[in-house]
Amino acid sequence: MVAMNIFRLLGDACHLLSFVVMFWKLFTSKSVAGISLKTQEIYVIVFCFRYLDLFWNFLSIYNWVMKIIFIVSSVSIVCVIRFGKPHKDTYNKEDDAFPYLYLIVPAALLGIAVNQEHDSPFEMCWAFSIYLEAVAILPQLFMLQKQGGAESLTSHYILLLGLYRLFYLLNWVYRYATEEHYMQLIVWISGIVQTALYLDFFYTYVSAKRERIDAPIELDAA
Repeated sequence: MVAMNIFRLLGDACHLLSFVVMFWKLFTSKSVAGISLKTQEIYVIVFCFRYLDLFWNFLSIYNWVMKIIFIVSSVSIVCVIRFGKPHKDTYNKEDDAFPYLYLIVPAALLGIAVNQEHDSPFEMCWAFSIYLEAVAILPQLFMLQKQGGAESLTSHYILLLGLYRLFYLLNWVYRYATEEHYMQLIVWISGIVQTALYLDFFYTYVSAKRERIDAPIELDAA
């Protein structure tokens, strides 16, 4: 069992808060404007493939509950965007135009070719999920760029996702410094790539929120 540390806990807290903010937006505004369905569908793929071991690999109650929350929350968000009323009528398919098969297919091929155990289908699925999560936010960022920004709750959601990955980076650094033989190159490299994708958004977010926390994010429209 992996020992917990403050960075892992903060990362998980940010991830959970991102779901809270997303559901708050969905059920208070009755709108999915500015939300990328493609990013949300990618997250469903990520968590379903990563947690295939849900029913046979029990590490702890905490770990098991988190897996359930991630899967159920991600599927629920997609269902609301696709089938919710009046939510589905506010979805902008034209702006959510990133060709996400260009992310899914290479991640799948990479998961098959580069993983920790080449004779294990589960390890291939796990590696695929790690590679795919690294680029899952790209359709959302592309949509923001195309629309010229994001309203406040959407920006908070994206920030929390970015902080989740940042804290996990610190978690890996901490574990490398305190645990013998800790080495996960696939996770590290993918996590660095994922966090790097958020850096420009972090800067834009901080600049926009200097005057008030509910200020929208403004970007140069594509």
